Amino acid sequence: MSQHAIEVKEGQRFEFGANWVRFLNVLNEERIMQAEQSLRTMLAVGNLCGETFLDVGSGSGLFSLAARRLEARIHSFDYDPQSVACTRELRRRYFPDDPQWIVEEGSVLDQEYLHRLGQFDIVYSWGVLHHTGSMWQALENVIPLVKIGGRLFIAIYNDQGAISGYWTYIKRLYARRVSLRIPLLMLHIPYLFGLRWIARRLTNRRAIDRGMSLWYDMIDWLGGYPFEVATPQMIFRFFRDRGFVMQEIKTCGRRLGCNEFVFTRKN
Repeated sequence: MSQHAIEVKEGQRFEFGANWVRFLNVLNEERIMQAEQSLRTMLAVGNLCGETFLDVGSGSGLFSLAARRLEARIHSFDYDPQSVACTRELRRRYFPDDPQWIVEEGSVLDQEYLHRLGQFDIVYSWGVLHHTGSMWQALENVIPLVKIGGRLFIAIYNDQGAISGYWTYIKRLYARRVSLRIPLLMLHIPYLFGLRWIARRLTNRRAIDRGMSLWYDMIDWLGGYPFEVATPQMIFRFFRDRGFVMQEIKTCGRRLGCNEFVFTRKN
C-alpha cells in the first residue's frame, strides 16, 4: 500500500480525490470560466501567456485547467492518487497530449521531489497546505519554488479559535469513524449547505465562488482532515520575514473558510 492509502485506512486522512471524482460530473463551461476569473482577479492579469504555473495540490485539476486556458505553462501535482487522476482527466478532455501541461503525483512535504521541479513564475496552492498535517513546513517548502519576482497565491483556513477546535474534532471523527459519516453529514447539512444556499438566493449570488460546488465543498469541508488554521496576520508575518511582499489579500472575516493571499518574492 502507498503511504497515502495507509493514512486513509488508519483514519489519518480524508480521501479528497474521491470527492473530486464526483465533482467532475458537474463541471461545465460556466464553472471553468468562474475559475479563470478568480485567477485574473487575484493575480490582476488578463492572461498568463508565457508564465510558468505550479499547481501544488491540484485536486480536481480545475485551476490547472483555468491557468492553461489563460495560456500558462502548467505543472500540476498532488499527493492523492485520485486527485492526480482527476487532473489528468481534465487534461485529456481539454488539452490532450499537451506538452505544456505536466501532471504527476508528489508531496509538498517531499523536499527532494520539490527540488527537482525548479522554480516558477506563479506558485498556486488554494486550500491545500493546511491539509498536509505539517502546514508550517509545507509553507516553508513552497518558498524556493517561487522565482525572484514571482508570485505565490495561497489560501489557508481562517483561525476561529474555539470554533476551529470544534471543526478539528468533527473532521477527525469523520476520517476515523466511517459509521459516523452519515450522521455527521445530516447534523451539519442545515448549516454548511442549507444556510449558504439561502444566503446566496437572498443576495442574488447564485454563482458558486471560483467555479466550485456548494455540495462538494461541504463534503470537502466536513471530511477535510488533517486540518490546521492560521490568522491572516500569522501568514503575512511568516512570508514578510522570508522576503515576500503581499500584493493582494481576501479574508473571510470571522467566518469559516479560507483567507486568500498573493505574495511577490523580492529576495
